[in-house]
Amino acid sequence: MRSLGKPDGCVLCAVRDAGDDEAKILLREGAWFVVLNKYPYTTGHLMLVTEQHLGSLAELDESCMAAMPGLLARCEKALRETYHPHGLNIGLNLGRAAGAGVHGHLHWHLLPRWDGDSNFVTVVADTRVLPETLEESFRRLREWFGREGA
Repeated sequence: MRSLGKPDGCVLCAVRDAGDDEAKILLREGAWFVVLNKYPYTTGHLMLVTEQHLGSLAELDESCMAAMPGLLARCEKALRETYHPHGLNIGLNLGRAAGAGVHGHLHWHLLPRWDGDSNFVTVVADTRVLPETLEESFRRLREWFGREGA
């Protein structure tokens, strides 16, 4: 039996296998892809996701592990140059107890943050306040990732 709230299979594998525009994938490079979070906590909420369905850093091969810091840095640069945030949250949750919403598929979250932003509303009122649509975020960030040398 299938629940309305839980898709069959891994949601990040489904994103990986979808078309880039449909899934809001901004970059595919080696064993990684960069995608906008479909349910963002803030405008520009990115995820850096492994192409392979692996659940921990210990499972990554050397080339995948070696590419990760550079890709995280590019994502940071994209967010800083596109949104000019005052700071960023960058994190990785491994396992349900650590807050992982998708279990068994390694992914980093990168969230731009601003002094006085309304992120507390998500915790207090289970509501998100976003000043632009997901489509607009995708357009802006795809333009950044599409630039030569980005």
